[in-house]
Amino acid sequence: MKHTSRVKSCAVVGLDTVIVDVETDFFPGIHKFNIVGLPDAAIKESQQRVGSALKNSGAVPPYRLGVVIVNLAPADLRKVGAVYDLPIAIGILSASSQIRSNSSYLKDSLFVGELALNGDLRGVKGVLPIALSAKNAGYKNLFIPEANASETSVVKGLRVYPVKNLEQLMLFFEEEKNITPFKVFREISIKPKYLFDMREICGQEHVKRAMEIVAAGGHNVCLIGPPGSGKTLIARTFPSILPEMGLEECLETTKIFSVAGKLDDSNPLVRERPFRAPHHTSSNIALIGGGTNPHPGEISLSHRGVLFLDEFLEFPAKTLDCLRQPLEDGIITISRAAGSVTFPARFILIAAMNPCPCGYATDTEKECTCNANAISRYQRKLSGPICDRIDIFVDVPRVKYDKLTGEGGRESSEEIRERVQKARDIQSLRFKENAIFSNAEMNNQYIKKYCQYGQETKDILIEAIRKFHLSARSYFRTLKIARTIADLENSGQIETRHVAEALQYRFQGESLIS
Repeated sequence: MKHTSRVKSCAVVGLDTVIVDVETDFFPGIHKFNIVGLPDAAIKESQQRVGSALKNSGAVPPYRLGVVIVNLAPADLRKVGAVYDLPIAIGILSASSQIRSNSSYLKDSLFVGELALNGDLRGVKGVLPIALSAKNAGYKNLFIPEANASETSVVKGLRVYPVKNLEQLMLFFEEEKNITPFKVFREISIKPKYLFDMREICGQEHVKRAMEIVAAGGHNVCLIGPPGSGKTLIARTFPSILPEMGLEECLETTKIFSVAGKLDDSNPLVRERPFRAPHHTSSNIALIGGGTNPHPGEISLSHRGVLFLDEFLEFPAKTLDCLRQPLEDGIITISRAAGSVTFPARFILIAAMNPCPCGYATDTEKECTCNANAISRYQRKLSGPICDRIDIFVDVPRVKYDKLTGEGGRESSEEIRERVQKARDIQSLRFKENAIFSNAEMNNQYIKKYCQYGQETKDILIEAIRKFHLSARSYFRTLKIARTIADLENSGQIETRHVAEALQYRFQGESLIS
């Protein structure tokens, strides 16, 4: 009798995957069930789950086989989660000749899934990255829990078998029962439903213009104004003017939600740009990701979408400083003793803040009750490095009564979105060979290549650097904003008016206490 077997599974490390060999061996002796290969607690506990699942599925359980050893290779990669329950069970069945060990399915397939004590399969996290990895590695079949099948609906060239329970899979290997492969590719067309529309926002035309530029170029923005001026409403309306996501962007975002276990079964492909709004009491780990087994944080869950930080200066200074590297690089690398993982974090930051503790330092109608020292301490929470990474600062004043009661002349989100989409189409064509999606992602090399301007515009930039003491980052940031404004006008070259408007959005800290 053959006493060994090898079954393929997959480990998810960050958003990357590693093929794992699940090797099983057993021999006579007093019963022991050992799992080696750096398993975590959830995998060690799988001994109980797998044993009960096998017994309740009509198979010979491990305790009747003597000494059972399961090795998860590569041995130097730490394995986490309950995804190995199914491949361990299949390995035991194959090694003990309870299923056909020469089946081509064992050689050309990956197995993932968590087992219940009665043999049912429960859903697991990260199935989409696993499916993509299986396809790229040349595997023909993927056996997964039925609950995860919809996640694979966009993967071509792979037979995905949704499994209800272990007994069903045993009968399948014995050719006594068929499992119909999941239809692995289908076009999913979802028309986004927005709760808010720009037409509903009274006044604030200059703010809407700034948000249009933000949406068109993928820039970061900070809204500064007194309570009740509409900062939160504007931010929550912002998704309604964002351009549609391309397929590559959808897959990037969906992989993150799959790893985080936040995919909706009815909408397995994320088509709408994420909008995340964590509370200001959120911890560093909740915001940037991490934990013993690193998981995506809010900045990664908002990848290709929006991260809205309301009451920006109420966040702890250390938490805000954690945003420095993601805002600059578009990724977050989380290092732990066992290794490091990298998650994408290319988001649009919308920060909303009051100008002072009471909120009325810039209000023309209500008197501020804060003294100069209180205002200064409050503003110092916004550190220079964070300030330098925010592209656009916009004052959001109190809305006048006549604006509140006026009805005509307000543009809808659809009208603004059409202009934004045209500008993004220009950028998609421009950057088709550069693996970036928007002007905000340009590095200095791309800025020099794509941000061309004449002598008059150059003179204005030189004067701005001298007068406003712009840093190198601020200078390049101004050019990126000007490039976006030019794209909205379908202008090939950056003109003087584009740079002049871009300079209006620079941070003017002194205006907050004037």
